[in-house]
Amino acid sequence: MIGLIVARSKNNVIGKNGMIPWRIKGEQKQFKELTTGNAVIMGRKSYEEIGHPLPDRKNIIVSRTKNFTGENLITVSSLKEALEAAGETDVYVSGGYGLFKEAMPLVDKMYITEVDTVVEDGDVFFPEFNKDEFDFEIGETGGEDIKFTRTTYTRKCHE
Repeated sequence: MIGLIVARSKNNVIGKNGMIPWRIKGEQKQFKELTTGNAVIMGRKSYEEIGHPLPDRKNIIVSRTKNFTGENLITVSSLKEALEAAGETDVYVSGGYGLFKEAMPLVDKMYITEVDTVVEDGDVFFPEFNKDEFDFEIGETGGEDIKFTRTTYTRKCHE
């Protein structure tokens, strides 16, 4: 299974100044639950924002300029290589924009956390996609000061 996991604002922002533009208690719980024991594919900038390999999962970094290695950490130069390196495990593409855009035609499921905020001056946006290609399910809502709603898009079978 190839999944994509992201949080985006009401105006489709996923990043600002190299950072996720919000910190919401509990918002990243789903990310941890889904990705633990599986493979996470992310770009160099996304990895550098985190600053370390995520525990209990295979971290696959796509970069043509830097090489990261360590326990459960490898670097590859393309999404294709990343998918091959993941092997038979479930894979979650977790950013940034370039990987999301490239992975979009391949994903089986997208786990999108819709954050109830508008981010002014955002500089990284989630790519547009054809909602008609997916079944849509609204999940749990959470957050205190800023609310979020989990949504799941499951690709419709091709006939």
